[in-house]
Amino acid sequence: MQFHFSTSLRLKDDMISAICFEIEKRKDYLHDTHLQSIYFGGGTPSLLNEGDLHKIFEKLSHHFTWDQKSEITLESNPDDLDVNKLAMLQRLGINRLSIGVQSFFDEDLVWMNRAHNADEAQHCIKAAQDVGFSNITIDLIYGCPSTTNEMWEQNINHALSMQIPHISSYCLTVEEKTALHHQVKTGKISQPDAEMASEQFSILMDRLQSAGFDHYEISNFGKPGHHAIHNTNYWKGAHYLGLGPAAHSFDGSSRSWNIANNKKYIDACQNGTEFMESETLSDATRYNEYIMTGLRTMWGIDYRTIKVFGDKYYDYFCEMIAKAIQDDLVFQAGDNITLTQAGKFFADRIAMTLFWVED
Repeated sequence: MQFHFSTSLRLKDDMISAICFEIEKRKDYLHDTHLQSIYFGGGTPSLLNEGDLHKIFEKLSHHFTWDQKSEITLESNPDDLDVNKLAMLQRLGINRLSIGVQSFFDEDLVWMNRAHNADEAQHCIKAAQDVGFSNITIDLIYGCPSTTNEMWEQNINHALSMQIPHISSYCLTVEEKTALHHQVKTGKISQPDAEMASEQFSILMDRLQSAGFDHYEISNFGKPGHHAIHNTNYWKGAHYLGLGPAAHSFDGSSRSWNIANNKKYIDACQNGTEFMESETLSDATRYNEYIMTGLRTMWGIDYRTIKVFGDKYYDYFCEMIAKAIQDDLVFQAGDNITLTQAGKFFADRIAMTLFWVED
């Protein structure tokens, strides 16, 4: 289960009420009422106070169950967490923190227009550990023009020195209609360098794998026993329920997505009108999604699962995967296909060659 929140507090109380309404309305969406994971993410859920989170947990407990093995994650920015907030989260049962560090260098954080600084990032992690959080993941960004390879190695080494058991790392992307895109377009800052990003991704893989981390998904590295349950279930095609504006849900055969606008989502919940759209997934879409998610993981793609989608998809996959095997971009072991180290640089491109495109 996943929640989505806004960074604005203006509509916070109405948002909490709307999410509780959605929990009630969609309580039967999942076939299994026992939750393996609860993920508070999107926006900045760490801005919620104890009463807000208690209301959500109380409403969830009316229709769902979870236990000590369930992973309950909260996304946060380093500047949102202090000792009192961390202690409160632990009291409520949050047992995993996802902290958006991005970098341990101030020049990177300024370039990325982040609200926190490097000292706050370190102090936040240390405070979380002192309170008793051991299951912590941090985000690190590579490919930033302000980050040299030497700085990138120091970022990784700093995370390792702090005994972080899970790292999610993403290449900097410049998305349209963002402040970063405008600055690049107007020449105020440099365009990210693809070759440098590739070098830093290679450094990341080598350094973390040598430190005992499993590279279990293209952007995710975890020590054994610390793979994210929430993300792993998504990549393995498990069913999930997303709550809040812009949240997505999946039940195996259909997908739904909520209104992305916060005010419109709240109004729809308050008025009892439709707050989401949905679609039944075709065999081709389900096949393509399996390729897209499975190929990114250490578990890979299974020929037997491909066969379930139908002979035409199976025959097409066998034909198209042959070249990737020949080019040493994927490795076949029995019925299983996984990316080679070289193939991890081209995961999306390889997936696109395997996608089924309807005439």
